[in-house]
Amino acid sequence: MHEAIARIQYHRPPSRTDLFEQRVVHRTAERIITFMPHTPISRTLYVDGKVILEPGSPVIWFTYPGRMHDIGIFHDAAGHFTGYYANIITPVVFHGGLEWETTDLFLDVWLGGDGRAELLDEAELASAVANGWVDRETADSARAEAERLLAAVARGEFPPADVREWSLARVAR
Repeated sequence: MHEAIARIQYHRPPSRTDLFEQRVVHRTAERIITFMPHTPISRTLYVDGKVILEPGSPVIWFTYPGRMHDIGIFHDAAGHFTGYYANIITPVVFHGGLEWETTDLFLDVWLGGDGRAELLDEAELASAVANGWVDRETADSARAEAERLLAAVARGEFPPADVREWSLARVAR
């Protein structure tokens, strides 16, 4: 059986572009769920001294056409759930069915397995604006999107139910 593979161009101002190829595990008009079995990062990521993602960790990604965020279900390298991570991004631009691109707008919302939410990388966004890599209007939209997500966390609506339904065990089926 042939696996469907998504090809994602992920721009990071000022000039970096990464290409990610991820297995498509589910697709509807509202979302595309992809799986990255081994995250290609070079260093462990921490929030408040706790590991949220390690080199080689599996991640389940949710891409929503038209939205300014995607959501990852993060795990450590052993496959233990660590939390939910929302990248604030430009809405994806599709180039055919399973090819798209987006630009990272630096802000991220982290919701740890302990239920604690944090806004990450505010200084990076401020620096990007100061350097002219992101315009003020886009930065304001990014901040508003992050605030919407944090408000959804406070209401118990983030991550959405469709994200909570997925796990590594379900992806493996």
